[in-house]
Amino acid sequence: MCLQNSSTMVSFLHLLLAPPLLIFFTLLLKKSIKKKLPLPPGPRGIPIIGNLHQLDSSNLHFQLWNFSKIYGPIFSLRMGFKRAIIISTPKLAQEILNDHDLDVCTRPMTLSQKMFSYNGIDMNFSPQWKEMRKIAAIHFFSAKKVSSFSHVRKSEVKKMIQKISGHVSSSKITNLSEIIMSVATAINCRILFGRTYEEDGAEKSRFHGILNEGQALFLTFFISDYIPFLGWIDKITGSLARLESTFNSFDVFFQQVLNDHQNPNRQKDADEGDVIDALLQLKKQGCPLIDLTDDQIKAILMDLLMGSIDTSVASSVWVMTGLIKNPRAMKKAQEEVRNLCGNKEFIDEDDIQKLEYFKAVIKEALRFYSPAPLLPREVNKSFIIDGYEIQSKTLVFVNLWAIHRYHEAWKDPEEFYPERFLDNNIDFKGRDFELIPFGAGRRICPGIQMGIATVEVIIANLLNSFDWEMPIGMIRENIDDEGLPGLARHKKNHLCLVAKNYM
Repeated sequence: MCLQNSSTMVSFLHLLLAPPLLIFFTLLLKKSIKKKLPLPPGPRGIPIIGNLHQLDSSNLHFQLWNFSKIYGPIFSLRMGFKRAIIISTPKLAQEILNDHDLDVCTRPMTLSQKMFSYNGIDMNFSPQWKEMRKIAAIHFFSAKKVSSFSHVRKSEVKKMIQKISGHVSSSKITNLSEIIMSVATAINCRILFGRTYEEDGAEKSRFHGILNEGQALFLTFFISDYIPFLGWIDKITGSLARLESTFNSFDVFFQQVLNDHQNPNRQKDADEGDVIDALLQLKKQGCPLIDLTDDQIKAILMDLLMGSIDTSVASSVWVMTGLIKNPRAMKKAQEEVRNLCGNKEFIDEDDIQKLEYFKAVIKEALRFYSPAPLLPREVNKSFIIDGYEIQSKTLVFVNLWAIHRYHEAWKDPEEFYPERFLDNNIDFKGRDFELIPFGAGRRICPGIQMGIATVEVIIANLLNSFDWEMPIGMIRENIDDEGLPGLARHKKNHLCLVAKNYM
């Protein structure tokens, strides 16, 4: 009887324990299966620093492209204590930026970006980034708003033409890199601040000084970003002091601009309402999306200033670089501009919409030179792609340089050939993953229309007003394609050409 009761008790215990044991072993099995998912392959690193010693920030996109030829279209690196994956094909870019858009919609925040974003309250890093982007889309970047600033672009580009005409009459070589930087800066400053900083020599020098320093520091490598316990090195080298000094200069500048705009005696043209006016008006009325503070306004201005000038300048210089190195494309683009626009002295933005080959030239320059060649993201929720598990907090770099040269997507990708865009509908607005110079998904650059409008009106009038030649003693083959590290990839050596009046 006792034996029978014991047997019954054992059976009862089996029944009682079976479900939790089954759940336990199921979870254990899932965990073991999960652990078996490999990381993407990649170069072997060394303790603590990982692969940092193998990376060159001045040419990182090109270096990662070469790594992809060894380790495949998705590979991994260890950057100090951080894991990173690099994406190098249109198909994988679409999976990351479209299928897993929600999982990678976070931007990785470095030390410099944290400071320049006013501790993460700008459009890139703020928890309210969606609301801030809506403000930008409505008040700065809508088609109507972009069109309303056409008179600003026209006025400054006309000044550019006059300046270059002066070079022609004095037989002076034109430094197009400096000329384009000057006109793009003037355009964007008038749109943002309602004025330029080009007339007063001392003020111009001060403004350009902090702008150039900010652009250089924005993507500067700081040890503390990747190996936190060695952050003291940033202090010893002076990098941290340089960053703080540059940020303080920006803050003083932005505060002065805000003070000027809030001065009741401020004089302005009726049609010259700028971005700061719009932001201050939203703050005064009470924005329904977000309670704007002065620091948030400054953070938004930092985003717009650094992003708009940097990419517009880099893109425009690379377009002219591509054309001067390819005389056939230059001739064809100039003939189209001059024939379709009827020998006009100035090419308006409405005229540009008729220029099919010209539009193809802009697309090809964005493909071939990739002004912003790496697109950074950070994983906020783990997912599986191409058989690999990508954990939360992993850095993701979409290598646009590699994608824009992917041999299965492009015929003769190493050739500058605008005609490739005449036979297809591929565009750069984030839907065609063979060409994503401005990114894709919910984090796509919100200022595409504004930036492209600036690039197009500058280039169209450079082609219409002047014929361009190499300086004596220089040959086209010697024009380099080297770039500088930074928020956008600027041409390392200035583009210097000889302008001849067309009309």
